[in-house]
Amino acid sequence: MTTTAVDTVVGVLAPKARFFPSLAAVYRAQLSRARVARIPLLFVATFQSVGIMILMRGVVDGGSEARAVVAGSSVLVVAFVALNLLAQYFGQLRAGGGLDHYATLPVPPASVVLGAAAAYASFTLPGTLVTAVFGCLLFGLPMGGLWILAAVVPLAGAALAGLGAALGLLAPRQELATLAGQLGMSAALLLGVLPPERMPDVIVWARDLLPSTYGVEAFAQTFAPEPDWAAVAFDLGVCGAVGVLSLAVATWAYRRAAVR
Repeated sequence: MTTTAVDTVVGVLAPKARFFPSLAAVYRAQLSRARVARIPLLFVATFQSVGIMILMRGVVDGGSEARAVVAGSSVLVVAFVALNLLAQYFGQLRAGGGLDHYATLPVPPASVVLGAAAAYASFTLPGTLVTAVFGCLLFGLPMGGLWILAAVVPLAGAALAGLGAALGLLAPRQELATLAGQLGMSAALLLGVLPPERMPDVIVWARDLLPSTYGVEAFAQTFAPEPDWAAVAFDLGVCGAVGVLSLAVATWAYRRAAVR
C-alpha cells in the first residue's frame, strides 16, 4: 500500500503597512482632494480674520490689546480650517460610509487621522501669514517675530485638528458634527481674539482650556519690545502636548467609529 504525499503550500501574508509611508499616502490623497477648494478656503478664512481686525481697530488702539487681537485673528485662520472644517469632513465621512473605505485599506488608523489633519492644516499657513502681516500694518506692530508662525501654525494646527477630527468622529449625526465644529470655531473667535484684560475671570479660565489660546499667547509675546522667550517656549510646548493628546483621542475615535 503506497501513500501519496501532498505538499502543503502556505500562503505568506504581505508585510504590515508601515506608519510613515501610509501617512504620506493619505496626506497626498487628501491634499489632492482638497486642492480644488484651496482658493475659496483660504479666501474665506483670511477675509474673516481680516474683517475682525478691522472691526476691532475701532475699539483697540495699541499695546497688549492690539497684540492679542492680531495674534488671535491669525490663529483663527487655523481654527477655521483645522477645527471647523475637519469636524465637518469627518462627520460627513462617517455619515456617508466613507470610513468603511478607509477601514478596508491596510493602513494604520493613526495615519488616516494624521494624514487628513495635516492636509487640511497645510492650507492655513498662507492665510495666517497674510492675516498677521495685515494686522501688523493696521496696528503698527513689528514684523520681526513673524518667523514664530513656522512653529505656531503646525503646533496649534495639530491641537485643533485633533479636536476637530474627534468631534466629527464622535458626533452621532453629521449635523451635530457640523454644529460642534461651528461652536468650537466660535469659541476660538471669542476667547482668542478678544483681549483677556477685558474679560471676567470665569471667561479667562475657559480661555485657558482652549488649545489655540497657547498658540495665540506665544505669537502675541513676539510683538513685545522684549519678548519672554521662556513663556513662548512654554506655550508652544503646551500646544504640542495638547496636539499629541487630541490626535490620540481622534485616533481612538476613528477606531471606534470604523468598527460600528
